Amino acid sequence: MNPETTKENLKHYRRIALLTDGFSTPFLAKTAISLLRYRQSDIACVLDAAEAGQSADSLFGAGGGVPVVASLKEVDADALFIGIAPPGGALPDHWQGIIVEALSSGIDVVSGLHDFLSDNQDFVAAAKASGARLIDVRKNDEHETAQADGFHTNCLRIHTVGHDCSVGKMVTSLEIHRGLVESGEDAQFLATGQTGIMISGEGIPIDCVVADFVNGAAEKLVKKNEQHDILLIEGQGSISHPSFSAVTLGLLHGCAPDGLILCYEVGRTLVKGLDDIPIPPLEKLIAAYETIASLRHPCRVIGIAMNSRTISSEEAAVERERVSVEFGLPVCDVYRDGPAVLVEAVLNLKKELHT
Repeated sequence: MNPETTKENLKHYRRIALLTDGFSTPFLAKTAISLLRYRQSDIACVLDAAEAGQSADSLFGAGGGVPVVASLKEVDADALFIGIAPPGGALPDHWQGIIVEALSSGIDVVSGLHDFLSDNQDFVAAAKASGARLIDVRKNDEHETAQADGFHTNCLRIHTVGHDCSVGKMVTSLEIHRGLVESGEDAQFLATGQTGIMISGEGIPIDCVVADFVNGAAEKLVKKNEQHDILLIEGQGSISHPSFSAVTLGLLHGCAPDGLILCYEVGRTLVKGLDDIPIPPLEKLIAAYETIASLRHPCRVIGIAMNSRTISSEEAAVERERVSVEFGLPVCDVYRDGPAVLVEAVLNLKKELHT
């Protein structure tokens, strides 16, 4: 069997081993942590020899009693998911043997790294010998430009955008989606990054699409799902980030959102990865996002998602009130407060546009 790159069956796995060996930190293992939060019932274990014997919750603060084990031999897994997202997306050298062991045992391996596993001939040989699959969720063959021919008029599109990278755009989209579904709405989360794809089972790895086709890939993803009443489209990068603004712009024009949720982290003032570059103030970013998005389709910011992980709950309450008053918008931290006020903002926009 040839190594696979399809992402259609990722939701079929029910005994996932999450590989974080040697990299079990909140920053590096954010893929594993998100999977533990949103697919906990499908996770059999976390694989990290140095941390074996404890629970995922004690290691990561998520995942409940999912065990941390030292070896694949300790669990009956149907897939090994790469649980880290390191800078540069490279595969750690000491994981080579772990992956060959999994493939040789007939266990599929799923990776969101930039370093494609299906380019490694040792992995390909092991997969062919056992019939296991190598799935690189970032691999894609997107090659269509956007046509801008419009979407279904009853499909409300909500897109999360950020003041910087890694501020919670995916989590905010997932939490609002969950809140809408719990309210009885026909809503769908659309993943545009590797972790979102590994959680939801499908999507487009927008940061690995050739530049000319980013808008078209986003447009195609929305077209595929426009039968739903509400779409929550995961954002990437930031329109002001000197390194990643291109993918942000492509998403904005490709999905043509009706409403934006602006995500920011309290206290972060410098661009991630470029520590001498200041992040523009929120009012400037709101104006920029609304102007740029509206070049394609009428759009405005309808709410603000506040990431308050670095401050106390008391400080977060003060910040939430300050920002809400300043911008006249609903504000919440979806972890601390729940997404209710942002769910309400989406429903209010739906009522405004579709009645």
